[in-house]
Amino acid sequence: MIDVTIQYQQEQRIFALQTKNSSYMFGINDKGRLQHLYWGLPIGVEDCASLLRLSSHSSFDAELDREAEEYSFWGGTCYTEPSLKAIMPDGVRDLSVQYAGHEITEQDGRETLVITLKDKAYPVETKLYYRVIPEYDLVERSAKISNTGDQEIMLESMQSAAWSIPYLQDYRLTHVTGKWSGEFQLRDTLLTEGKKVLESRRGFTDGHANPWFAIDDGQATESEGRVWFGALAWSGNWKLVAEKTAFSHVKITGGINDFDNSWLLGAGDTFETPVFVGGFSDGGFGRMSRHMHHYQYDYVLPNNETRKVLYNSWEATYFNVNAQDQMALAERAARAGVELFVVDDGWFGGRNHDRAGLGDWYVNKEKFPNGLGELIDRVHELGMEFGIWVEPESVNPDSELYRQHPDWVYHFPTRDRTELRNQLLLNISKPEVKQFILAFMTDLLHNHKIKFIKWDMNRTITEPGMKDHSLNRQKEVWVRHVQALYEIWSELRSRFPHVEFETCAGGGSRIDLGIFRFAEQSWPSDNTDAFDRLSIQEGYSYIYAPRTMTCWVTDSPTGMNRRSLSLKYRFHSAMMGTLGIGSNLNEWSDESIGQCAEFVKQYKQIRPLVQFGNQYRLSELKHKGVTAVQYADAAGSEHVLFAFLHSQRLGEPLPRLRLKGLVAGKCYSIDGLPGTWSGRALMNVGIELPLRGDFDSLMYRIREINEKKAGSL
Repeated sequence: MIDVTIQYQQEQRIFALQTKNSSYMFGINDKGRLQHLYWGLPIGVEDCASLLRLSSHSSFDAELDREAEEYSFWGGTCYTEPSLKAIMPDGVRDLSVQYAGHEITEQDGRETLVITLKDKAYPVETKLYYRVIPEYDLVERSAKISNTGDQEIMLESMQSAAWSIPYLQDYRLTHVTGKWSGEFQLRDTLLTEGKKVLESRRGFTDGHANPWFAIDDGQATESEGRVWFGALAWSGNWKLVAEKTAFSHVKITGGINDFDNSWLLGAGDTFETPVFVGGFSDGGFGRMSRHMHHYQYDYVLPNNETRKVLYNSWEATYFNVNAQDQMALAERAARAGVELFVVDDGWFGGRNHDRAGLGDWYVNKEKFPNGLGELIDRVHELGMEFGIWVEPESVNPDSELYRQHPDWVYHFPTRDRTELRNQLLLNISKPEVKQFILAFMTDLLHNHKIKFIKWDMNRTITEPGMKDHSLNRQKEVWVRHVQALYEIWSELRSRFPHVEFETCAGGGSRIDLGIFRFAEQSWPSDNTDAFDRLSIQEGYSYIYAPRTMTCWVTDSPTGMNRRSLSLKYRFHSAMMGTLGIGSNLNEWSDESIGQCAEFVKQYKQIRPLVQFGNQYRLSELKHKGVTAVQYADAAGSEHVLFAFLHSQRLGEPLPRLRLKGLVAGKCYSIDGLPGTWSGRALMNVGIELPLRGDFDSLMYRIREINEKKAGSL
């Protein structure tokens, strides 16, 4: 087995990044450029030394090795997607960069490679950072671009990384697309010559796409095949470009979107790009997902605590929030086993509908005559924690805040201010706006015993003008908004380390590895239809961990589709992440509350598997209308299976479903079913699914037993 480390082979001028099950290699070619060499199953430096060479085809394709440049600088014969593009003080728009040195350091107990590249004539220094996550076959990459001179330099594109994919007969790109109420829908396409661009231009991560990619040869499955993948940690405008050249080289370049974007790099200044993590799996898409999930648990998320069962009052009361109704809901939520009670929109200012009050962050005295403390105390008496909804980045024109500070919002002086959801967007990078948000949030959290914040953002950026910035800095708006958001969240987490945060943006429009450095969980969609959620949650799970995904049980039929679903089906769908309840419990019978409590009890029993275990998407019966997901502990001794049938046709029984992640030679029992089974049988022969009719579901708990001999299937 190859040692897990970062190495530089001086004689062959090759850098080798070794993980548990992969190798990533690049070298310094004869022109002083970093040239990508290999990414895949483990090899040694000597195995790819012959790949480090210059190549050409004709005067029109003079430097083909630049197609595999490790970080592409626009200039000379670089015609592929650039990683860095800049304008020098004298107007030169060309970078001629060479390797200038490197160091291997240790950061947080992990080896980090830092490579320095310098322009031949101008004071531009680029440092490339590589951090290996060996146990999950991942490499984190980012760049720092510095102006070491005394004049300003304009950056026009500053990407995080470029990932070269080895030669494959076909290149299949897997990604997600979506819209409001239909986020995280899986798509795949074969790449042909040219570019496939995934991006957001809306100011946040966006529900229409999400910043990750996966590439395979078109043959990979959930459990087999080689997959190369990556995910960007950025919560603003982003872009991933999958580019295939005429010479069958494929490279994925990604980072902050260069559309309407530039950054003025002052003398002595440095710009740092977001982290772009990439990985390799030889166990299909399933292993890719499991490695990314545990990477988030171990390296990204702000804490590793169990997520509580929550109740959110939005669909019960909407804006008609008041102390008495909320306390009544809290009493019924406590009877159902809820651990965290969350009051949504409508508790503040003149917020009786979505047309007014947003921005006036003081408790509405008509709705809460005794303040929030009365409700919070009652919630605590009932044995629950308390949470609350905020949307600090937006403002209604009909609000005290806007009337006092109309210039705090993004706008162009000669243009109308577009209202979306009757809102405008605050320029949170302005010091006074940032201070306003920190002040009211600090007051809210300091004066009330609040455990949980649902931070919403229901507006894209329009009219992106920044009055207080010079003309040559106007396009920095997109980056500055995200940087300010991160700074605000970082400061709040420092002041109130006990408070947990949920990221929400009209549903799933701000979900990425950047925001998860500050948020424990996310709201993936405003669509709470339990059947629709299956596809949303599937696409979400390709990169993002189940524990980060909040899933509500709401009333049936839903307003989204008018589809009627059983309570069992709705709970089973919502139990595959962090369980929440959003129904109007004041209208539920005592019997329904009791049934709800039983499902919550079941969830708490299997919660460690869902929130900390390994997830397996069992897709072999998808063509039969079956969605099946299994969760297992690290030892393979305890499992839980969720299975859903869309609709039965022609009276046909379902084929057996084969499980994953068990130990072949061990014996297992399945709660509610007689007999025992070997892991070998469950994984190779499978189990029957007694699903019938329309929208049926089941949950099986599967546990290792000590019997020497397994019974029949």
